[in-house]
Amino acid sequence: MTNLTCSDDTPETVMVDFNAITSLFSEAQEQGRNFLFEYETYELLKHSGAETPPQTHLLVKGSRPSDEVLMAMPGDKVVLKIVSPFIIHKTDVGGVKVVEKHPDKIRSAWRRMMAEIPENYAAMIKGNPDHGPHEYHGLNGAHLQQAIAHDIRGVLMVQFMPPDSEAFGNEMIVGIRNTREFGMIISAGLGGTDTELYAERFRKGQAIVAASTVMTDGKTFFNLFKQTISYKKLAGLARGQRRIVTDEQIIECFASFIAMANHYSPANPDAPFVIEELEINPFAFTDYLMVPLDGMCRFAKPNPLPVARPFGKIENLLHPKTIGIIGVSTSRMNFGRIILTNILANGFHAENIRIIRPGMDTFEGIPCRPDLASLDVKLDLLVVAVNSDKVPDIVDQVIELNTAESVMLIPGGMGETHESQERAALVMGKIHQSHQVGDGGPVFLGANCLGVISHPGHYDTLFIPDAKLPKNRGDHKRNAAFVSQSGAFMITRLSKRPELDPAYMISVGNQNDLTLGDMIHYLKNAPDIDVIAVYAEGFKDLDGLAFSQAVREAVISGKDVIFYKAGRTPEGKTATSGHTASLAGDYMVCESCVRQAGGMVASTFTHLEDLLMLSQRFHKKQIHGNRLAALSGAGFESVGMADNIQSDDFAMTLAVFSPESQEKLKDMLVQKKLDSLVEVKNPLDINPGADDQAHILAVRFLGEDPCVDAVVVGLDPLSPAMRTLAECENRTYDFKEPGSIAVELPRLLTKLDKPVVGVVDGGHLYDPLVHELMNQGMAVFRSSDQAVRALALYVDGRLHADRLRGQEQSV
Repeated sequence: MTNLTCSDDTPETVMVDFNAITSLFSEAQEQGRNFLFEYETYELLKHSGAETPPQTHLLVKGSRPSDEVLMAMPGDKVVLKIVSPFIIHKTDVGGVKVVEKHPDKIRSAWRRMMAEIPENYAAMIKGNPDHGPHEYHGLNGAHLQQAIAHDIRGVLMVQFMPPDSEAFGNEMIVGIRNTREFGMIISAGLGGTDTELYAERFRKGQAIVAASTVMTDGKTFFNLFKQTISYKKLAGLARGQRRIVTDEQIIECFASFIAMANHYSPANPDAPFVIEELEINPFAFTDYLMVPLDGMCRFAKPNPLPVARPFGKIENLLHPKTIGIIGVSTSRMNFGRIILTNILANGFHAENIRIIRPGMDTFEGIPCRPDLASLDVKLDLLVVAVNSDKVPDIVDQVIELNTAESVMLIPGGMGETHESQERAALVMGKIHQSHQVGDGGPVFLGANCLGVISHPGHYDTLFIPDAKLPKNRGDHKRNAAFVSQSGAFMITRLSKRPELDPAYMISVGNQNDLTLGDMIHYLKNAPDIDVIAVYAEGFKDLDGLAFSQAVREAVISGKDVIFYKAGRTPEGKTATSGHTASLAGDYMVCESCVRQAGGMVASTFTHLEDLLMLSQRFHKKQIHGNRLAALSGAGFESVGMADNIQSDDFAMTLAVFSPESQEKLKDMLVQKKLDSLVEVKNPLDINPGADDQAHILAVRFLGEDPCVDAVVVGLDPLSPAMRTLAECENRTYDFKEPGSIAVELPRLLTKLDKPVVGVVDGGHLYDPLVHELMNQGMAVFRSSDQAVRALALYVDGRLHADRLRGQEQSV
């Protein structure tokens, strides 16, 4: 058994009898099953420390129970449910009946179900063959009905416990399941036969919520569940509703499921079994009892845990003292030659490079060696830029000769296609074997790695020439790392947004060895990095969990983590076999786990870029709340700002200016002779007649206002009163002139401790103004709606991270 305490202030002790539950799994396994029947699932619940399930009795097919047995249930009604390993949604085939508790009535309903359900289920499968289990594929007609009838074990007679209310929302689904990437996940929300529809139709987080069981407890998950419609209905917070369950009961239920998930977890090396799915749908509520009305459970024997990588050697990868390259052409600019050129251009010393190439002693002053065995020094980093068919032999040599601490595999053809999967498996097998001996051998980045830029390591191994991707080389303050599974995505962002300019740009490619989780585990401790941005397409087994744990640690240590997940699917669409236990679809699980860890989840490429830019500039700023001050000289811009302060993913409020700020603004408007045209309110439409100084003073007053947490200011580039042009013959409009926003606003912002975002909504004529402001560290957008959405997402993420840090400190 185990005792769990959900929190210090809400002592909820859950007693789980793991020995009894393991016995249930063992008995089912001995019978050749990897699932529990419904009555066995209720037995599991009884041992879980959660609510006591209803009384049940299995009416085995072919048995002849006495009247006394049929009348043994309490109450004047009983529920009859078909028992079959393959009939999941029993109601759809007439597999659930509520009947009067009388022996003749029960026998009659039982016989009717045994006769009719094979016909009903066969008709359902005929109408939708994909709905049927694979055991019935290829069967039809009488053969299909016979197979269904053969698999029916009998009918489960269940105690009838009428719910307090049958109104919408008064049933709850709770489930745990094993996911390949994130391990054990708990989900809860609106239950019943329409659960999938609710998840699809309601706004995100209102119907179903999910979390990693490793990273939560009963109380914490309950706080997430409180955001759902389900909780509002159960707690009597909706109009015409009354509370039908206590918060403590729900917390106890969640704590019990989390305890079982973490015990029977693929991440637990001592787990006797792994719960693949355990779902109660629904829990109904009778006189403050949580009553399971249907349940299922699948389990499996555990698999070996993934081999750990010696990811400490990422230090050698990112800060090498020596670099070797295989694949440099001396006659043309192939990938290897471009990589060599870029390494030198980023400041890496030529004498610390080795080119692996037979027949030459030096090339352009760089030492050459005929093969890996001839190296005169052990390399910190070996870059492999050859055809993929040569990679297995090179990997063999690197491991056998112990010639490098880290290896960067540039070529593709290592698992992206069906034809290359065998080659990739061969390479990965050798790498994993090397990790299990000695110091773990070298670590490998890639394959299909576009390269790495490490400004702290003074190298650039991208195989993109500078003519195609100019870079801001040299030493200057950089506080961000960008880790991307897609190299093309990474360089496209840098091409479009050169101001991002991270200290590290790391393309992890296929993750044949080093994973996204490994990279974040390393970067979370990097002292020069405040911000980590990640583009992911998928995770290796259990690496989504390792990644989320590393994100949590990075956030707790004070870093911002921005995340975008490609390959997203709608909630619930990945459900297997039409089954609601898979309701928390792949993207929902991923998004929930990263948010739970404190990461800022971007829903678009633009959001990722914007959040990265804001994090780089605002990481040291103080954010105490979500009260926004918005001002502009353009009316449409002020309205646009107000229209974009709320969405499914964030919510800001318009600040109420302090009386002192209102007086300062009024005095300034009088001084500028705008008082008859402008009313002091939020948003503040400051009028096109407002000049640079008026904008600067307004920003200062609002930035110093204790009732304001962030400021968005439209800089009105087309206004004749503003200096917003470069090298203009009419110096009245030249932003280089003293007193202009380009000169004074960046200076002011260094003195303010809260974020201020500028908007320059105009054409290419105003690009120089944007570049000038951005180069001085200001955050500038080209439209007010984009500015407010990005700032709101960022503020929401920062506040969530602060809450997590506060929780960590209180533990």
